[in-house]
Formats: sequence, C-alpha cells, structure tokens
Amino acid sequence: MNANAVPVLSIFEKKLRLEVPLFQRQYVWSRDTQWEPLWEDISRKFAEFLNGRKDGPVHFLGAMVLDQKQTPTTHVERRQVIDGQQRLTTLQIFVAAFRDFCRATDCADLAEECDSFIMNKGMMANPDVDRFKVWPTMLDQRYFMDVIACGSREVLQEKYPLVRRKYARTYEPRPRIVEAYFYFSEQLFTFFSGAEGEVALVCADAPIHQRLEECFSALRNALQVVIIDLDHDDDPQVIFETLNARGEPLLPADLLRNFIFLRAARQNENQEKLYDEYWRAFDDEFWREEMRQGRLLRPRSDLFMQHFLASRLAEDIPIKHLYVEYKFWIERFKPFDCVRDELATLATQGRAFHRMLDPQRGDVLFPLASFLKTFDISTAYPLLLCLAESDLTAEDWDRISVILQSYLLRRAICNLTTKSYNRIFLSLIRTLRRDGVSVGALQEFLLNLTGETGEWPTDDVFRAGWKSEPAYENLQHARIVHVLHRLSDTYLDSKSERISIDSPLTVEHILPQDWVENWPLPDGSTGLTYVEIWNAEDRNDARVRMSESRNKLLHTFGNLTIMTQELNSSVSNGPWESKAPALLKASLLPINLQLHDVKTWDESAIEGRSDELFSRALLLWPRSE
Repeated sequence: MNANAVPVLSIFEKKLRLEVPLFQRQYVWSRDTQWEPLWEDISRKFAEFLNGRKDGPVHFLGAMVLDQKQTPTTHVERRQVIDGQQRLTTLQIFVAAFRDFCRATDCADLAEECDSFIMNKGMMANPDVDRFKVWPTMLDQRYFMDVIACGSREVLQEKYPLVRRKYARTYEPRPRIVEAYFYFSEQLFTFFSGAEGEVALVCADAPIHQRLEECFSALRNALQVVIIDLDHDDDPQVIFETLNARGEPLLPADLLRNFIFLRAARQNENQEKLYDEYWRAFDDEFWREEMRQGRLLRPRSDLFMQHFLASRLAEDIPIKHLYVEYKFWIERFKPFDCVRDELATLATQGRAFHRMLDPQRGDVLFPLASFLKTFDISTAYPLLLCLAESDLTAEDWDRISVILQSYLLRRAICNLTTKSYNRIFLSLIRTLRRDGVSVGALQEFLLNLTGETGEWPTDDVFRAGWKSEPAYENLQHARIVHVLHRLSDTYLDSKSERISIDSPLTVEHILPQDWVENWPLPDGSTGLTYVEIWNAEDRNDARVRMSESRNKLLHTFGNLTIMTQELNSSVSNGPWESKAPALLKASLLPINLQLHDVKTWDESAIEGRSDELFSRALLLWPRSE
C-alpha cells in the first residue's frame, strides 16, 4: 500500500467516481460527534487565512483507504472506498453547501469552481450516476443526489420541509445527509454574516467575494487527508479491520513530552536532570485526573498545555491540534534559547495553573479562581496564565479579581451569552502583550466592549437583570449559592461572630414555588396554577394578571435565600406565619436574620428585599468608569 498526505480538494480534481461498497453502513455521522468538530477545523483555517496567517501548520482531517484501480469500462475511473466513506461523503456535502452559499452571494465563478469538485464533466457512459464524484450506499443515494444536485438551500428546503406532528414539540428528523447540508449551510451563513466569531471583527469590511476566495484557498491548501492506496495484493478487509481496531492513543501531553526531551537530547542537554528538575511534577496523579471540557473528558496535563499555548499565541488552540500547533510554534518562532528555558517556563506556569484548578484559602488567586470554577469559565485560564507571568502585586490581583468577577457575574445575572468569552479573553491577551500588563489596561479593554456578546452591563442594565431575570432558572444551584453567600457576608461587621459552614448550602424560595394553596394574592383571592393560567380564556382577568406577576418575581433574587439545611416540604410550602420562624430557626446566616421583623411576605416585600440586596451587589461587583 502507499500512503500520501494530500489536500482535501485534490482528491476530487480528477474525473473519477469513488464508490462506497454496498456492504458498508449507511451515512451515520451526526452534529455533536462529527459535524461540529469538522466545522471547527475548517472554520479555524478559514479564520487564519482571513487574518493573513497562511503559513501555519496544515490540519489533517483523517485518513481514507482506496482500493486499487478497477478495470475501466466507462469514461469515468472508478475506485472503491474501503475506509473513510463517512468523511468523504461529509466533505462532498460541505463543498456543496459552500458552492450554494457562493451562488447565493453572487459569486458565480467561485460556485462553478466548487461544482467541479463534486460533479464530473464531459463524456460519461451513464451520466445519471457517473456525474457524481462520490457514490454512497444504496440507502443514501437518493438523498445524496438531491443534496449535490439541488443547487440552492431553498430548493432543498422545498423538497425536505420541516414537518411537525400534531401536538409534538420538535420537528421530525430529516435524512442525515440532508441535515448535514443544512447544518453546514447555517454555519457558513453565520460565519460570513458576522453574527458570531472573530472573523467578522477582522474582515467585516472586505468584500464577500474576497473573503470567500480566501476561504476556498484554505480548503485547497491548508486542510489535508491521508490517502492510503491499496495494491493488488493487499486484502481490503484485513486493512479495514486493522485500521478500525481499538487501541489506546497517545495523549497530546505524551507527544509533547517526547518532542521536548527528544530535542533536549539532540542539543546535548541532560535529559534526566531536566526531567527531575522541571517535568517530574507533571507526572503526579493531580495532572492525570480528568476534567470535562466541552463534550469530552481531558487530563489536566493536556488542558494545561492547551491553555499555556493559547496564552502565548493569543489564539484558540483546539486540543486535538495541540501537538502540531506547539511543534510549529517552537520550530517556527523559536521562543526559547534552549530546552531548559522552555521547561522552566512550563514548570512555573504549571504551578500557576495548579493554583487555579485547586485554589487554597489565603492564596491571592483564591477569590477569582474559586469564582471561575463555580461559574465554569475555563476560557479565562489563558488570560490568568498571561497575568501570572507579570510582576503583579497582591493589590493588583485583588483589583483584577473584582473587575473580572464583576464583568462575568453581571453578564451571568443579565443572562447574556458566554459564546464569545474565548475570543474576548484572547483579544485581551493580545492587547496586554502589546501595551503592557496593568490593571488599568485590563479594565479599559472590558469597558470598551459593546453589544450583547461582549458588553459589561452598566448599573442600570444590571439592576434590570437583577430584578426581572429568573435567576433560579438561568443560573445553576452553585452559582446562586455563591451570589447569596457573598451577599450574606456583607451583613457581618468587625464585631460579628464568624460562622464556619461545613455542610453544603441549599437554595430556598421564600415565597414557595407551590404558593397557590397557602399564599393568597394581594387582594386576598386564591392564585392560579401555571396550567390554569395557560388555559385561561381572558388574559386580562385580574387573577390571571396577578398570578403571572407573582410568578415573574418567584425566581428572582429578591425571593431566594440560602439555608444550611433544607426545610421539609410542609413547612417550605406553608404560609408565611409558620415558615418565617422555621427559616430563622434552621439558619443563622446573616442574610436570613434580616427577615426577622418582616410581617408579611408578598410582592412588595420581594421588591424591597431585591432593592436591598442589589445595593449590596453594587458594592461587591462594581463597574468603574
């Protein structure tokens, strides 16, 4: 057999038909597991080319195995796909979506160029079949032909409209090949329209045809696959079984360690001494423990190397490309004079990352690291590693902690998106590396962000979110506990006795979620359940309006508190007269002691407590202009 790395599109340059054997399974790739990772690879290369970085490492999208050439009986050469049919089919679907997007944006010449990579031209003995460069299994052929030959998203939507059964909440699934086309079509529209992503910020002023041509160049040059051509004597089934056998792959950290120490040996640096002095700590059990990142669990050592490289390059580094990107960085930019300097930097940054993942009280990083852990914002770790390189004082860290917590917490409470955090923090790293690391520069950068994806909510926006957003539904339990616990501590003074809490805190609705039976409306009438509100014929009925108004306040911070132990359901759902003493008896937290003199708990009391807590929230999480 012969193996060669080739650009993706070069597979389809010739006039040929790649046939998937009938015995292979039909198309099974799905959005979460395959389409999204593939799009991440492609869009990353698109972004690099649009940003002028065309000399970076190529991305390999996997391997494909093709059987020997068959005796030609038509004008079109035929090859049998032994392995990689899912990838081949998906790539054809993507090129079709890209072609149709080009056509929809009046880039007809580029659309025609794309068409040459999915459709054969010229003389063909059986044009209905031979015109397709990939020919899938029997069950997929009709859907594949429709996708490749449709010519536009609109035509395919007419043929495969979304259908919802009566009373069903979701649409009936369309064939996977069709769904794949619509997925990539949607991603292309979002990418080039600038609805999300860094590309829009960099290239928004460039004409669409210019951007599309750059991205097509990325497809042709920066994305490769490994093609394995079998000889006549190779057994296709044996090859297929061998390639799909299960093994334990090397992790990125394993590959990087080998890469680093191999270079040390070549440079005559003492490997054993370097290992003992700098790397041994990375072989501790701590670094082998796995953490969830996205869809997968990853060892901490891999995540550290990913965040370290992102911090140095100020670019998003997919973990599956970590080894290639790190190797390219070392060989191309030569950031260290020797391997010792490289390992010393990794060891120092590794200790900082350890402090972030396992924050200890008394450490200057503890408040911020604990917050990031609770709110699951790992995209900030490259920024923290960048800051850890600088000579920041404890006072600087305190101010940075308040700034970042204020920015992130205000956005969380206002229910603003977290999708752009990776881009924002990497852009902030670039700014700090260019202008110098300082508290003022960090604060100024965040204050200048605008729009729903980046703004630091003002006091007025923060107040509106605080009083109206359903925090109990928008935020996870641990995050609500964090906010209320911080607020509770503001009621302590220098003379107050500090209470040590060992057990987990729980969140309690003061006005219970099941309030209808024991908590009459302001006019004394009985409230309506969600079902009764939903089925009400008169939406302007007083009881409907009062019940809806109460439900809007139910999950806001004004009606939430924290407890050291749960109340039983009868007390929790009981009237205020019996619940108030239970709240005070079951919890001595300062935030609950403020309820001692409250005679009635209603909408007015919730609004008043919300205002009181918000005044304290402004002091904890300020936004300084």
